[in-house]
Parts: sequence; structure tokens; C-alpha cells
Amino acid sequence: MTVPALNPEILVIIAALVAMVVAAALTSGVLRVLLVAQALYWAMSYVARPVVLLAVLPAPRFGDNVADPRLADLGYDVAIGEVLRPVAFGLSVYALMMLGYVLWARRHRTPRVAVLAGDPDLTTTLGVLYVLGTLARLAAVATGAAGGAGEVQSASPILSLLTMPATLGAIGLIVFFRSERPVNTGLLLGILTLGELWWTTAIQSKTPVLGAALAIAVRFALTGWSRAKIAGIGVVSIAGVGGFGWLQSLKSTPYLRAEAMIVDSAYPEPVRPFLSLLRRFDLLEAATDAYYIGPSSWLSPSEVVGHLARSMIPGQLLSEPKLQSGTAWASEVRGASVDMSQVSVSLAEGNVNEGYVIAGTSGVVIGVAFTAVLLVGWSRALYSRHLTAVMFGIALIEVPVVFERGMLGSAETLGKYLQVVVLAWLTYLVVVEWRRYRERTTPTGLSAPAAVGSKGSE
Repeated sequence: MTVPALNPEILVIIAALVAMVVAAALTSGVLRVLLVAQALYWAMSYVARPVVLLAVLPAPRFGDNVADPRLADLGYDVAIGEVLRPVAFGLSVYALMMLGYVLWARRHRTPRVAVLAGDPDLTTTLGVLYVLGTLARLAAVATGAAGGAGEVQSASPILSLLTMPATLGAIGLIVFFRSERPVNTGLLLGILTLGELWWTTAIQSKTPVLGAALAIAVRFALTGWSRAKIAGIGVVSIAGVGGFGWLQSLKSTPYLRAEAMIVDSAYPEPVRPFLSLLRRFDLLEAATDAYYIGPSSWLSPSEVVGHLARSMIPGQLLSEPKLQSGTAWASEVRGASVDMSQVSVSLAEGNVNEGYVIAGTSGVVIGVAFTAVLLVGWSRALYSRHLTAVMFGIALIEVPVVFERGMLGSAETLGKYLQVVVLAWLTYLVVVEWRRYRERTTPTGLSAPAAVGSKGSE
């Protein structure tokens, strides 16, 4: 493996990602964590994967989605530059937007406190949601209905919906649980992280474990950083990234593992441990899809607006199914250059790539602007005193659409979690009423045990 000469587009992308990290350094709190995480995610998709291709120049073969035959046919050096040109432009615009917002916010900075952090009613609600969702997860695994990454339809849609409260519960407790005893906090965080690690293995998706790592980082952003906390998030991230391939192999048969070893043998030894994870960061494939189908060649702007509005309406109230943008991308956009007739998957398209195929350069600008607004709103929601805003913020930690989805995919995710947020709100009402009932029935002179934690920082 030789050190490749990087295309100008890759260098521009690196510069944009560095600018995002600089913006993160100039701000504080949750927004800093989200910007760094976003930069790392896009670096894996738009820098690490192209660099591996340019260094190895692998021949395409069945079962290897890293070595894209479309790129190989044009020549990796030429093709990657062409494919990443809209991405370089879009990420540069996005980085300037975030730098501008951060500089503006520094002049109007007001101290922010996570009002609901340590709130006993919220903690109890999240605990109930986690228990209920975990029972559904166990049932899904036991019945073989857990599904997997990229699947369009679950074997049991009801079970799939019932597992989602576990997401809110786990991530919410990681972020908002407070205890006066560090041992209790460490024990709970460890149990919840291991639970998400198990669910990552069960559904063969990177999302749960990366969501848990991001949740820990968000927690530290709310409570303050220390050397021990930085070391902790580093250990979780490295363990999740380094052990992802091993976790995936646990669910594979000996035959599939042997096939994977044959495919991986085309790559140098230092790269092989990271191939299973690298394959999950597939935005370079989406950029290739967009290059082959061309700008302004998918949905019209009016169709996009209509689909965005419909995404927020429960499907039971609509006369026809909603657009599934990941599935539509697979069949209509990727299908323009790859035979997808026998494949049914849901794909991540990315904000730049989606905007490019909808409205060209202007679509790219609109797409990254949408992501910027959503990211800022997400970071502010976690400080809110309103349960609905906090729950949506928690959901986005587990399913970080601002990393790999465009406008349509983001709206779909928010609409899907709307039902779970309603369930969380109803659970919260029951918890509050139960607490009030206990307070009314507590004998005079015998006060109820004080709630552990407070509404401030840890």
C-alpha cells in the first residue's frame, strides 16, 4: 500500500472539516460535541474511504461494497475527484455557515443549563421506557424479528415500533441521569452502553453503539469535561470502532466469515480490521449515485415540499403510503447506474447528494442549510424545559440524521419518532400523577424519600 496523492476535492473536504472543528472549538456545550462528531462521521465517508481506494486501488468483486465498480471503471483517481466535487462545495458552504453562526452566537452568548437534567420525573419516565423497550427487544431477538441494517420492512412492524422506547430510555438516561454517588452513575452508564452494544450486534447496525458514545459525549458537554471523562469517551469510541468487525462476526456463519476473509484479503493487513466499519460509512456510494444520475434529475421542488409535509403526519391518517426516501433512492437514483432490480434496501443519501440530484448547486446549498438549522435546533432542544423538545433531541442522538440523511430522510425520522414521543409524554403524565398520589397519601410527618440528583449539572 502506497501513500496516495490526494485529489484537490479531498483536500477541500479536509479543509472544510477542519473549519468545522475550529467552529466547535469556538463554541461550547452540546453544539461543540455535535460538530466534532459530524466532522468525524463525514471524514470516515468522504476522506477515509476515498483514501483507502486511492491507496489500494482494489479490483471490484462480489460482496465488497468498498471497491465500487463504477469508480473503478472510470479510474479511481479521476472518478473520485468528479464524484466528490459537489461534496467539496457543499461541505465548504456548510462549514462557513457554522463558522458564521458560532461567531454570531459568541457575541450573544447566554449561559445555558440543562433544566431537566436530574429531574426525578424525567428519570423515572426514561427508566420505564427503557424497561418496556428492552422487553420488546428481547422478544424481537427471540422471534427472529430484530431485523438488520438497510432493511426496508421489519418482520414485525409492531415489535419494531415497541423497541424504539428503549432507544429514548437508554440515551436519555445516559444524558440526563444524575446521582450524588459517582459509583451509581458509572454503573448505570456501563449497563446502558453494554445494552446498546448488544443491540448493535443483534440488528447488525453501527447506530446503537455510536449513539451511546455520542450520548456520553453530550452528557459530558452538559456536566463539564475532565481528563477522566475525555479518556472514558475515547475508550468507548475506540472500543466501538475497533470491535465492530468482531461483533459483526459473532452473528455470521463460518461460511460467511470465510467469504468475508476472502474479500478482505484484497486489502493490506493494516486496513482489514476497519473494513467492516468502513463499509457502514457509505456516503461515498451515495455521491457516486448522484454523479451518475446527474443534477436536477430526481424529485421536483414541489414534490419535495409535499413529501416533507406528509412525513410529519401519521401514516394511519393518509390514504396512501408515505415516500420512503432511502428506498426510493435505492431504486430510482442508485438504480440509474446499478442493477437494483433484485435488491430491496434503504440507503443513506446525505444532504449534499440529495440536494444535488433535486436541484443541482442550489439544491446543495438548501440541503446543507437545512442540516445546519436542524443541528442548531437539536443542540438547543437538549437544554429545553419542555419534555417534547428534549425527547426529540434524545431521539436524534441515537439516529443522527444530520450525519447521513438529507431533508427527506430527516423529516421521515422526526415523523417516525413523533409517535414514540407521544408515548413518552403519556408515560411522563402517568409518572407525575403517581408521584403526586404518593405525596398525597404519605402520612403527615413522614416525608417521601428525597429524589436523588438535582436539576443542575452533575
